[in-house]
Amino acid sequence: MQFVQTKKGATLEAIIYPLLIIIIMWSIFLVDRYYSMDLYKYGVKPSTVEGLKGILFMPLIHGQKDFSHIINNSIPIFIFLSALIYFYREIAFYVVLFIWIGGGFLLWYMAANTQSYHIGMSGVIYGLFGFLFTSGMLRRYLPLQAISLFVAFLYGSMIWGVFPTEPGISWEGHLLGLAVGVIVAIAFRKKGPKAPKYRYEIEEELGIEPPDLEGEWLERRKRWEEQVKKQQENKREKEQNQSNLNNIQVTYHYTKKEDEENNTDKSKAD
Repeated sequence: MQFVQTKKGATLEAIIYPLLIIIIMWSIFLVDRYYSMDLYKYGVKPSTVEGLKGILFMPLIHGQKDFSHIINNSIPIFIFLSALIYFYREIAFYVVLFIWIGGGFLLWYMAANTQSYHIGMSGVIYGLFGFLFTSGMLRRYLPLQAISLFVAFLYGSMIWGVFPTEPGISWEGHLLGLAVGVIVAIAFRKKGPKAPKYRYEIEEELGIEPPDLEGEWLERRKRWEEQVKKQQENKREKEQNQSNLNNIQVTYHYTKKEDEENNTDKSKAD
């Protein structure tokens, strides 16, 4: 099974798969409730051979006495699984698989054998919670960090579920599921979505010498300064030439009109 992108995109996948899980959960619950099949025996019974089958079936089985158990698990599993598939499509199946199997096995192996069965999707929910929060912090990618903060804000109070505060609550399943989710997030930190790289980072990986932007800027600045200096010199030269023209003294040599007339009359008399 692999999550692949459809023509309608990741949004469709992020809705279909969580709904499918919830439909299976509710179908099993209703059959167990109205036909009294005692399916709790398919849960995890720690450190017993018969309890091994619960590693696979435990998340799908819920208490038949009332609806509160399955309702409380339906909403968060839809939200967390949708977020996982939408943002981590490439690794979503493997993340769920490791949390599902890993959390169940650790519960079977490490929890105290009190002759009781552990059932419910809450272990997987805690695992997804741990994965989404931890993975977003590790990847340093803004959309995934936003999901981490959203998960913490919406279901941060879940952390109290890892302590033995209420009887009949599988706090071991919560704690171990959360631990597996964190471990899976660390193990898959280099797989799946990544922050987009800048051009210089890609060039460094390809061994491309980046352009000397500082050198180019200094060269352009030098040419600009030379051009400004030349313009200033031309301006000063022009002003100097104009000043020299203004300082030239012109001497006019001419004959007065009276003298010119006398010379003319004298010529006639001769």
